[in-house]
Amino acid sequence: MLANYAIIYQNIRGYHWNIQGDKFFELHLKFEELYNDFFIKIDEIAERILTLGQAPEHKYSNYLRGAKITESNDVSNGIKAIHEILDGFAILLNKERHILQLSGEIDDEGTNAQMSDYIREQEKLVWMYSAYISQG
Repeated sequence: MLANYAIIYQNIRGYHWNIQGDKFFELHLKFEELYNDFFIKIDEIAERILTLGQAPEHKYSNYLRGAKITESNDVSNGIKAIHEILDGFAILLNKERHILQLSGEIDDEGTNAQMSDYIREQEKLVWMYSAYISQG
């Protein structure tokens, strides 16, 4: 999960930096909000891994090998970027729901609460970004 968060974080930074067109100002700000949130979550995930007695991976090369989310290439089109974000959310939500199930089975309340919070937030973002791109 950490690898997927690292990749989507960097993708969203790229969208923020490279966005062009008539929706530049609103998407530039939205992408910044999103990558700032992902930055915090990356740290929370790594700290949860440490709390559970493991060492979080830190090599980006290993993230690229282990993640289901792939790197974006030169995305300057806002609608295309949002589609890629939604694809990333689908992967994250699937992984988070799986971890939620496993953490419930072993009574890991800390991980359970973290995944529940992430799922709730991301489901709302999926709704909002989907509504945004359906307008045109």
